[in-house]
Amino acid sequence: MKKYTIIVLALLIISGCQGRYYVVEESTKISNQQTKKDDKEMNTHHNLDDQKTSRDKVSTNEKQSNTKKPEQIKQPNIEISQNPSSSVKESPIVVKKEPSKSIKKPVEKPVENKDSIQVVAQPNSIPVVVNKSLSLPENFVPQNLMYLNVPFIFSGNSEKRMMRKEAAIELERLFAGAKKDGVTLLGVSAYRSYRTQKALFERYVAIDGYEKARTYSAVPGTSEHQTGLAIDVTGGNGKCPAEDCFAGTIEAAWLEQNAAKYGFIIRYPKGKDMITGYKYEPWHLRYVGKDVAVDVSTKGITLEEYFNTLPVSK
Repeated sequence: MKKYTIIVLALLIISGCQGRYYVVEESTKISNQQTKKDDKEMNTHHNLDDQKTSRDKVSTNEKQSNTKKPEQIKQPNIEISQNPSSSVKESPIVVKKEPSKSIKKPVEKPVENKDSIQVVAQPNSIPVVVNKSLSLPENFVPQNLMYLNVPFIFSGNSEKRMMRKEAAIELERLFAGAKKDGVTLLGVSAYRSYRTQKALFERYVAIDGYEKARTYSAVPGTSEHQTGLAIDVTGGNGKCPAEDCFAGTIEAAWLEQNAAKYGFIIRYPKGKDMITGYKYEPWHLRYVGKDVAVDVSTKGITLEEYFNTLPVSK
């Protein structure tokens, strides 16, 4: 009995062990199956994520391809001028403009040169015409200036006692010829530089105004005195120097009749002011050479008429 009991117990033990083994094996099998299932699900999840990511990329690429890039606008050629002291980052923009053709504007003349004046081409010519419309160069200084050996109303050396050599020689002869005829002459003013004439004219303008001053005095550059070929004279008593009262004197009459013999003319004769631009000045002598002087004096014309230049208006 005990023997059978032991056998039964042994069988039960063996059976229990096999059961446990079976349970363990089954459990292991189930666990492996679950693991495979989980791996499969995870792989499936990853595949889904990859597919979604791929679709997102495709969608993004489609959006980018469908999105139009803004057109590049060509900007004008500009130069940005920055001000480092400014706290504002943006700087003003200066657009470079194409250089335009410059239009030369007429130069405004000084008050004393407001009339239309042309500069003479040959200022050293002996019979050169200088008047209110024809000017000498501003820096012009005549050739061969020399002091006159004749009496003046003032003493001492001055530029007013000078003339060009050709004119000086003939003036001394003229004074000597007048003295021989019992007529005494005195010099008043011969050569005047541009600077001297400018100061003189401005003084007259301050006294009488521009319009009146230019009827009896020359605008700087248009004075015959600057040529070194002109001189104002008066009688031996010294009265009426370059004044209207000189007209009608014996000295004025002698000059009217004899000046041309020495190459001089009365530059501003009576009744010719609309041509010369100046009133009658019997004291103003101008050296032009004997041939021209005799022709002008004989015909009773002006230097402007002799050379057919345009009349000078007042």
